[in-house]
Amino acid sequence: MGILVRILVNAVGLYATTFVPGIAWHGNLVQLVIAGAILGLFNLIVKPLAMLLSLPLLIVTLGLFYFILNGILLWLAQFVLPGYSVRDVVAGIIGALVMTVVNWILHALIGK
Repeated sequence: MGILVRILVNAVGLYATTFVPGIAWHGNLVQLVIAGAILGLFNLIVKPLAMLLSLPLLIVTLGLFYFILNGILLWLAQFVLPGYSVRDVVAGIIGALVMTVVNWILHALIGK
């Protein structure tokens, strides 16, 4: 049941990012849930590798590069998510911040 909740939270987070200028979603609810599942797999596989490769930048910037890394990953995720588009990396960074806040709020409301 926890995996389904995480997929739905990812889907809600993806939808929330569409309020950021430069990010658009073209699809229905089923495609949004599928995109949430794909984003979960993307974060499970690609994010740890990206964090490992960017570890020196994370240390030098005292973790601030994490926000840029999340934006780049959201921008890259558009190529594997059906119907999701991000105009540039700046929109990706802002969208990643929105998604982080939405995920944090939903996890706080739902609990572990």
